Amino acid sequence: MLKNHIKIAWRSLRKQPFFTFLNTFGLAIGIAGALLISLYIYDELSYDKMFADADRIHRVNADIKLGGEDRKFAVTPAPIAETIDNDFSEVELTTRFRTRGSALVRKVDTEVNIKEQQATYVDSTFFEMFGIDLLVGDLKTALKLPNTLVLTKTAAEKHFGINEALGQNLLLNNEETYTVTGVIDDLPDNSFLREHTVFMAMAGYEDSRIVNWGSNNYQTYIKLIPSANIEDLQAPLRAFLGKYVIPGVQQFMPGITEEQFKAAGNHLIYSTIPLTDIHLNSDRVAEISANNDIQSIYILSFIAVFIIVLACVNFMNLSTAHSLKRAKEVGIRKTLGSNKGELIRQFLVESVLVSFGSLLLALIFAVIALPFFNELADKDISMPYTNPLFWLILLASASVLGLLSGSYPAFFMSKFIPVKVLKGDSGSLGGSNVRNALVIFQFAISVFLVISTLVVYQQLEYIQNKDLGFSKDQVLIVDDVYTIGGQVASFKEEVKKLGFVINATLSSFFPTPSSRSDSVFAPLEGATDQENAVSMQRWGVDYDYISTMDFKIIAGRDFDKKFKNDSTSIIVNESAVAVMGVTPEKALGLSYTPDMESENPKYYKIIGVVKDFHFSPFRDEIESLSMHLGDFAYSLAIKLEKGSFTNAIKSIEGIWNKVAPGQPFDYYFMEDSFNNTYKSEQRLGHIFIIFTILSILIACLGLFGLAAFNAQKRTKEIGIRKVMGASVSQITYRLSSDFLKLVLVAILISLPIGWFAMNKWLEDFSYRIEIGWWVFALATLLAVAIAILTVSYQSIKAAIANPVKSLRTE
Repeated sequence: MLKNHIKIAWRSLRKQPFFTFLNTFGLAIGIAGALLISLYIYDELSYDKMFADADRIHRVNADIKLGGEDRKFAVTPAPIAETIDNDFSEVELTTRFRTRGSALVRKVDTEVNIKEQQATYVDSTFFEMFGIDLLVGDLKTALKLPNTLVLTKTAAEKHFGINEALGQNLLLNNEETYTVTGVIDDLPDNSFLREHTVFMAMAGYEDSRIVNWGSNNYQTYIKLIPSANIEDLQAPLRAFLGKYVIPGVQQFMPGITEEQFKAAGNHLIYSTIPLTDIHLNSDRVAEISANNDIQSIYILSFIAVFIIVLACVNFMNLSTAHSLKRAKEVGIRKTLGSNKGELIRQFLVESVLVSFGSLLLALIFAVIALPFFNELADKDISMPYTNPLFWLILLASASVLGLLSGSYPAFFMSKFIPVKVLKGDSGSLGGSNVRNALVIFQFAISVFLVISTLVVYQQLEYIQNKDLGFSKDQVLIVDDVYTIGGQVASFKEEVKKLGFVINATLSSFFPTPSSRSDSVFAPLEGATDQENAVSMQRWGVDYDYISTMDFKIIAGRDFDKKFKNDSTSIIVNESAVAVMGVTPEKALGLSYTPDMESENPKYYKIIGVVKDFHFSPFRDEIESLSMHLGDFAYSLAIKLEKGSFTNAIKSIEGIWNKVAPGQPFDYYFMEDSFNNTYKSEQRLGHIFIIFTILSILIACLGLFGLAAFNAQKRTKEIGIRKVMGASVSQITYRLSSDFLKLVLVAILISLPIGWFAMNKWLEDFSYRIEIGWWVFALATLLAVAIAILTVSYQSIKAAIANPVKSLRTE
């Protein structure tokens, strides 16, 4: 019987090529969209699971409120790893990372540096912790000694062959010589260490051996023994405040107690997070690599489900719309002895056949779209053709999809009464309520996605155009200027002489989001009074910094070479003044020190207050900030005139090559760095647009099918109306109005849901838009316009048909 069902199904599908194409095409779009999203979600959920015993590895976090700032850190003090090792029998192993950012690397006997984007100090337990093997070298000795390092395979190949790597000497940042003691394979793209290529021995980093519980700079990972429960560590970790941190602070703040610390409104809480949860569930200060947000996974999951459901609904509507043409076939089959179950099986075989055809077409669509999707999602996803599980899931999904999408049409058509359908009584077909509900559901989802897309793009536009408090446009940043040593100042002055350069400034800190640490500043009066302490970021700048960045001074003055005491002066922002509890004018002249631990602390006098500017993502409130004159500068920021940036960059590079021969000329525009912060939101916006278009297309196919069904069902009515004198426009209106009512119901359902969902999304931003009424009005107009365009074709086609032919149909 199955063979017979397949043969009849194939014949039936061939007899109705247009509807077969619409069904197959609609399902194929849904499957392709859901497949691409599923591959993306699978990749996101796979982060860091490749490491050995990943389920037993956790990172230690620190939640700190001190000096008016409440911050969540992914870093902890240097001594916490050894302390955990000693205090917890449940912990098998600990290891620490101290990231250093990019590094210039070259062989000691060469002059040309190669820039490695991420280098980090790491404990020698690193390999055992994450189950990483060396391609060359000895695991027992690698990274045991100071000034040794391990390279990834790609990094090693840049300087020498892998087999020649051991024992080679490399110069880092033109200062320190390191010996290569091992090479590891390149770390996967879905690991938190994906960008790191240089791993230096922590044994050679002096700060890592200092017992300082007040400085949080180390990512600390712990591996539990198999029988341990991470929950058993939480309470003892919280007790570290009174057991270790407060005694450490008492060295420079005698008499302070845990009770006093908490009474001042402060807290310090150590906790843990599983390694495999970090990528999607952690957005803390000093993350070792950029993470995603679990919300985006939820959103994409919902979109994938919506796309598939819409495709199934579309199939149901198109199938039921075509049921009139098959009504007599069903009547004849029942008259000849076919029972209801046999008919259901026949129609389900047809739907499964369509589903498998759609799967084949969807795979073609997905393969074609995958490179574009990878570019959009910033991924390197590939189809797992060699994975049997992939094909098993696809085939099982196609079968289930065919059965689900074909179930309603199958049961619907199997209930036709032979006597009535053979007489041409279309009124017996019914099912209108279900079909109408399906159309409402389709358009409700489509309108919701339209609203979401508009809100996401409006928020991104707000971010792009909001007054940031500084000028990010036309600012070129040249990195690694410290490598030219004593010629840094002359390089800056030579650049400033170029005609297209407005100004230039040297600093390691710029107002674009990046990982930075805070310092606790104590006032001159009451230096041991923690209630008056202020937690501020500390930026080293030069005399041209504020004018180049175009900050607005609201009280006091800028740094000035005429004042020798400016070397011990600071300029703070409005947020810092607010924490101090004074006005900007009254803040002038106050003195603070970030060196509470020193016997002879250095005090800085406030000489100016700048208007708050955004240097963190818009999700965060503007934090307290101080700027002082600093000697070390990592980069040079150059404010350019409008014009040809290509010629400007060439001229600046020419000066660079004169003063820094052999050093890579690495640069970027501040605006690009700012935009990179919101890549995830931009990706989300683009994905919304693409899948909103797909959902609308699928919904239109469903509406088209229902319009075709309605036009066929009312053929005789339309003929009579025309004979009685009804115009084409009147008939078109009557046929279209019913569908517009359904669309309006869908709009009324989706508007409040869209408003609620997008307000929840916007809550992640401290600085955000208010959703305007025009968003809902535009979504409504788009939905109505699309519905009219979709329905009008079938309505006009039915309205202009010859009434004689219409009346003869029955």
